[in-house]
Amino acid sequence: MKIRTLGYTIKEALKNLWRNRMMSIASIGSVTATLIILGMIFILIFNINSLAQGAKDQFDSIQVFLEDEISNERIEQIGDEIKIISGIKDITFESRKDALEKMKEQWGDQGYLLEGFEKNPLPNSYVVYLENIENGEEVVKEIKSIEDIDDVKFHKDIVEKLIDVTNFIKVVGLIIIVILIAISIFIIGNTIKLAVAARKREINIMKYVGATNWFVRWPFFVEGTLLGLFGSVFSLLLIFFTYRYLYNIANANLYVMMTTYLIPVGQVLDNLLIIFIVLGCGIGALGSITSMKKYLNV
Repeated sequence: MKIRTLGYTIKEALKNLWRNRMMSIASIGSVTATLIILGMIFILIFNINSLAQGAKDQFDSIQVFLEDEISNERIEQIGDEIKIISGIKDITFESRKDALEKMKEQWGDQGYLLEGFEKNPLPNSYVVYLENIENGEEVVKEIKSIEDIDDVKFHKDIVEKLIDVTNFIKVVGLIIIVILIAISIFIIGNTIKLAVAARKREINIMKYVGATNWFVRWPFFVEGTLLGLFGSVFSLLLIFFTYRYLYNIANANLYVMMTTYLIPVGQVLDNLLIIFIVLGCGIGALGSITSMKKYLNV
């Protein structure tokens, strides 16, 4: 496309937006609403996936807590007894000191609260990594039969439930988004139809003097794309500031371990930026193409 033609296309697209500004506002509002709901669903899925991954990292292993007051020699013997159990990929010893330091890192800025203990309350433990999470129950039974073991933690059901919830949210979210995208395309299509109807005589003259079909179509295509782009920008800004506000509230008022797996604000923006721009422009362009194909006789 020549620079001169490009200038004409953009100028005509902006003129159409202003001429049908009420429908343009409705179109932008429709795309904005669609992408806000889409963004909410994405953020929910991102955070649940983060929680599920964190749970998987934590729960696809078995935490074996040892009795207090046992000798270092006995601790090593327990490790050797665990290693020979079938279905174990690896085993790591975690001292009570290491466990406390790890908890301080997880607590972040509030880790200093753990420094007030006179005696470390955490036990020595072994972290047992499984070859297959499905065999976890059998491994747990064998570990529990070993002497001088205080407790065994294995939460396979948590991971499975989180995965089920994530899949359910994805399916419901997809259905809602498809419906909203269809509504947005319909509204943008009507906006383009109004612009076509308002310029029908002008278009006929342009065709009479030799204008090509695409020369006539380009301004409407750009108009639809701009409508979608504006909607994506507005929705992205609203989601960004809303999520930042809620994220700060969660960090300030909730127990720190509950917010460890929340997706940071900057990462949410990075994840949604390209998705929103592509979807917004795509919805607008598709609405224009659908409208022109059906109603623009050139």
